[in-house]
Amino acid sequence: MIRTTHLAYFLALAAVPLSAQTEAEKRLRTATEVMNEIMATPDKAIPQDLLAKAECIVIVPGLKKGAFIVGGKYGRGFVSCRRENNIGWSNPGGVRVEGGSFGFQIGGAETDVVMLIMNRRGMEKLLTSKFTLGADASVAAGPLGRDTSAMTDAMMHAEILTWSRQRGVFAGIALTGATLREDSDANQELYGRAVSNRAIMDGTAPAPRPGAKALVQALNTYSSRK
Repeated sequence: MIRTTHLAYFLALAAVPLSAQTEAEKRLRTATEVMNEIMATPDKAIPQDLLAKAECIVIVPGLKKGAFIVGGKYGRGFVSCRRENNIGWSNPGGVRVEGGSFGFQIGGAETDVVMLIMNRRGMEKLLTSKFTLGADASVAAGPLGRDTSAMTDAMMHAEILTWSRQRGVFAGIALTGATLREDSDANQELYGRAVSNRAIMDGTAPAPRPGAKALVQALNTYSSRK
């Protein structure tokens, strides 16, 4: 039986046939599935109190080994930030992740990456044209579990906390040196015209295609600040 808290998510996914979705919508669908799967096991998920404090979240599904080795473009995902009234999450904006050291061996498996931006200063940096983790914003591997009692001093003071999921194992990672920038192609597909992530987060962008709704509904399920 489908849990009531996830009903809206499944309805949103079913509303748009997979064959009718753009590549950005398909990637967004995967990002939504990653978020739901990670949060399905509270003892090994992102701590609920951290998610409640976060200003933004970045989800990058399916990073691959080859791109890490050559150091080229290797990750495309999405960002969502708190709405201006702090209740609920914004529509998603596209992001690209390039370069950097991930602190683990890829080993040929695809890897999902999740980042929490913990304050407004980090959010402002995220919405610039490009920034580098560890240089333009402090970053630390995120903890797991129901609360943050095991957080180190580095975690507590980091602007961005990062996790990875590889072969079903979800853990904090030391993600430094990676560059994040806006994915204008994904935004064009989702919103029908050129639109910036700042406009999306501010709520001044046009309505996205229906496939963009599922991630927002999932995030609101886990942490809406209502």
